[in-house]
Amino acid sequence: MASDIEHLAPGLHDYIVAHSTPPDPLLASLIAATAQRYGNHAIMQIGPEQGHFMTMLANLMGARAVIEVGTFTGYSSICLARGLAPGGRLICCDVSEEWTSLAREYWAKAGVSDRIELRLGPALGTLRALPPDPAFDLAFIDADKTGYQGYWDELVPRMRPGGVILVDNTFLHQRIFQADPDPDAAAIRAFNDQVAADGRVELVMLPIGDGLIIARTKG
Repeated sequence: MASDIEHLAPGLHDYIVAHSTPPDPLLASLIAATAQRYGNHAIMQIGPEQGHFMTMLANLMGARAVIEVGTFTGYSSICLARGLAPGGRLICCDVSEEWTSLAREYWAKAGVSDRIELRLGPALGTLRALPPDPAFDLAFIDADKTGYQGYWDELVPRMRPGGVILVDNTFLHQRIFQADPDPDAAAIRAFNDQVAADGRVELVMLPIGDGLIIARTKG
């Protein structure tokens, strides 16, 4: 979660946050715990306004089968789990036992542990091991940037018709606009171009957080 959002006019991000439902005490505690334990890595946590948007979206969709690639300390997974329809399940893919130990702690505090299955290991392998059937209602990609295209390629065929894929950090703090982008920024720039031309989906990129793609699979 960035301390400022560079693509918005000065003060606008603070205004948006002030006029959105704030994080409840549990999520506020998770924000503080992440910052205390992991310092600069806390920038990887999504912002409160994005988290609430994801809860609302999952709820409005009646999502029952959800998957996220990149869990970190659990903020996004709590938001997604809270939006699940009754009986819904969330699969979380991550490589870090350390970071997800904090997620597990807060899943329990949030009362959503029974809805979440954590699969530790390289996410591409986890996705490839899933059945090939179109089973998921909603997916969220927020992991290593050079891996985005591979995750996308595995997820799109596994989404039900009308399923939604959310992709975070599609602005990458404006680094995608550099003349000579770093490897992560180059990967995101190429990814953005490739998915915009993907005929299997219709999508829009929104200036939420650090840029958020919402892609809906065609029937």
